[in-house]
Amino acid sequence: MNTQLKRRLFVVSGVIVVVIILVLAIVSGTAGYQSVTVAQALEQENRNTRVQVSGQVVTDSYTVQGTTLTFSIFDPDGSPTDHLKVVYEGGVSATFGNGVTAICTGLINEQGVLECTTLVTKCPSKYETAADALTVSQLQGYGTTVEGKPLKITGVVKPGSLGSIEANERLILLDEVSRAEIPIVFTGALPDSIKDNSVLVITGALNHSGQFEATDIALRED
Repeated sequence: MNTQLKRRLFVVSGVIVVVIILVLAIVSGTAGYQSVTVAQALEQENRNTRVQVSGQVVTDSYTVQGTTLTFSIFDPDGSPTDHLKVVYEGGVSATFGNGVTAICTGLINEQGVLECTTLVTKCPSKYETAADALTVSQLQGYGTTVEGKPLKITGVVKPGSLGSIEANERLILLDEVSRAEIPIVFTGALPDSIKDNSVLVITGALNHSGQFEATDIALRED
């Protein structure tokens, strides 16, 4: 076996070892956590228990202080009045927002609050045609005459502009031709498939500050 082949085998073996270590770390990270529903997590007997629970984020239930995210979840298939409070110390991702499905892993403390150590959010991608949608330049051309009126606009995500729910502006939408831009305000969840330069169709209305307050954001269907 020549030296070059030995080096290649050494590198491949090293990569395999790293992959195995990562897999074991992920598995061990959730080992010992029992999967429960929101209703079960609220039961007294589950205090001081390590659990994994999935639920939908209660609208406008979240607060952010530094890197601490506090919110509540409910079970769409259970009682809509059963809300589990969750505290997560890992900051806020761009995919978190109203209505997102949150998979929370952690410890339920004596107060019945889930101290979450691992948070995974799921928001399915939506697609919409750009029929009747205005470009950013067309929207701005109407000026204040369209303030507060429901509209649909289309454009691309300005690179580096994606933010989380605590940001005043969630993203900046660029006109594909003129490169004119408009800030987008949105409190809902963004699918993780939305990235820099994604082509979007956004429904909402222009406010008096020149921002577009979105009620729905979807990827554009070609």
